[in-house]
Amino acid sequence: MAEEEKKEESAEKPQEAQTSPESQEAEQSQEPQSSQESQEPQAPESAEPPAEEKPAEEPPAEPDWKDLYARLLADFDNFKKRTARDREDTYRYAEADILKDILPVVDNLALALANAKGKEDDFVKGVRLVYDTFLKTLKDHGAEPFDSVGKELDTETMEAIAHLPSAEVEEGKVSIESKRGWMLKGKVLRAAQVVVSSGKPPEGK
Repeated sequence: MAEEEKKEESAEKPQEAQTSPESQEAEQSQEPQSSQESQEPQAPESAEPPAEEKPAEEPPAEPDWKDLYARLLADFDNFKKRTARDREDTYRYAEADILKDILPVVDNLALALANAKGKEDDFVKGVRLVYDTFLKTLKDHGAEPFDSVGKELDTETMEAIAHLPSAEVEEGKVSIESKRGWMLKGKVLRAAQVVVSSGKPPEGK
């Protein structure tokens, strides 16, 4: 029995000797890998916080149709007023050119009446009738004359053609009206041509 046990032990020992070198090689091959894994630097964890989720976009608000309608109505009303004003200005300026061409005729009739000798002559009465008709027509279209004698010189409505001494009119005021001025609906149709007084004449002259 003792001999059989010794044989069995001797048979088992070579098997252990044969398997032990392979296991040693496997252990040696695993040890460097584990050491390399331990030596490899680990990638740093990202410090950035996770991206926040964007909130869902809200649907566009419903427009205030009542307010839009009120604005559109106001714009249209302003457009009508502006168009009417432009049309009126165009008509006024076109009318101004015609009326300005008539003014010399009125000036000549006024000059003829001022120099007429027989005031009661039928011809003179006829000329006055024509003159009055012209004045009425001009007035119906918004054109009216204005007086300038004795007033301060206004460069917007008057055109000074000379400065002469005057014993009756103060310095700086209109002493003579050479051509009468006219206004058309609040605007100057024709400026008056006037002579401005330069003060009293020197004594002895």
